[in-house]
Amino acid sequence: MFAKIIGTGSYLPQMILRNGEIAKMVDTSDEWIRQRVGIKERHIADETETTSFMAIEAARHALTSAHLTANDIDLIIVATGTADYIMPSTASIVQMKLHTPNCPAFDISAACSGFVYAVDIAKQYIENGSSKNALVIASERMSRTLNWQDRSTCVLFGDGAGAIVLTQSKTPGIIASVLHTDGQGKDILNIPGLLPKNAFDGVKLEQKLYMEGNKVFKKAVSALSELVNELLHEAKLSSHEIDWLVPHQANYRILEATAKKLNMPMSQVVLTLQNHGNTSAASIPLALDYAIRNNTIKPGQTILTEAFGAGLVWGGFIAKL
Repeated sequence: MFAKIIGTGSYLPQMILRNGEIAKMVDTSDEWIRQRVGIKERHIADETETTSFMAIEAARHALTSAHLTANDIDLIIVATGTADYIMPSTASIVQMKLHTPNCPAFDISAACSGFVYAVDIAKQYIENGSSKNALVIASERMSRTLNWQDRSTCVLFGDGAGAIVLTQSKTPGIIASVLHTDGQGKDILNIPGLLPKNAFDGVKLEQKLYMEGNKVFKKAVSALSELVNELLHEAKLSSHEIDWLVPHQANYRILEATAKKLNMPMSQVVLTLQNHGNTSAASIPLALDYAIRNNTIKPGQTILTEAFGAGLVWGGFIAKL
């Protein structure tokens, strides 16, 4: 039994923040941002576009794409690092709002790699028969975590949500999945949450993203290059059998390095970075939905995904669509 992707969906906030507008807020320029990371604009959520709201909208589109209803879903996993609440989980809110049957629904936190981690978990539920139709969502409101005076980080991120439906299939779907964690790198990329020193101080959270960009870049390029080899080995495929690279949209230079490892031209890399920025866990399902809805990725083709994020965590999967 395989876990196969049969539907995709996404949601992007209405507000678009362009580089020129950021240049009015902090010492930067459109040219500097484009040359540095390849981004020209990103979507920013307003007060009504919460993490759960975006997740629900993306999920509804994925269900429509899969020709299923909420009643068909028996597992919900939401990958997010920017949940509406510490508790309850975003998945609980999604389950309530979609009116899905009483089924397992939970969040996972794996930063930018959250989606590939969630897919791996759902895949195992399906392969062991515990789930028939799983809804996997990644939703991020990264704009809430940014220091808008730090030009090295505030230019990078955007908000949005993406979702897929996985189902039981007798034909190959997800044929390889690899995950890694190295907690030794936690200090170079994080969002600190400072809890009170004692029970009487009240809850005071200070959450601003911190990143040592050069160190993260070097680690990401090295780790993702090796990840590609691992995925191809597990899938028993060669690089020329991969039709599309659907990467985490973090930095154009990282995407180029991964494509080079696959001996793949950039024309076979799904790129949404320029219009979405880095949407953390949501970036892969957003890119996948974009490519499928635009008829770029077609049924029967094989994709390779990869992601790297705070933890440090990285991973990916290969799937036949």
